[in-house]
Amino acid sequence: MAIQQGMTTWRKSSYSLAHGDCVEVASFRPRSIAVRDSKEPQRPALGFSPEAWTAFVSTVTDGTHGS
Repeated sequence: MAIQQGMTTWRKSSYSLAHGDCVEVASFRPRSIAVRDSKEPQRPALGFSPEAWTAFVSTVTDGTHGS
């Protein structure tokens, strides 16, 4: 899914390393969540449906991701 990255607010993980390399997330409500590499913000972002993003975050949060 192509994501227009114009004027939006990107959030960086609070677990980001001191030198700032991390994943950033932005919400294009109500239709998509965008994810990009903070080292290369000019590159295209990946897009996910809100449902897919919620499912991913839930599995990471509850520890079932990769099991």
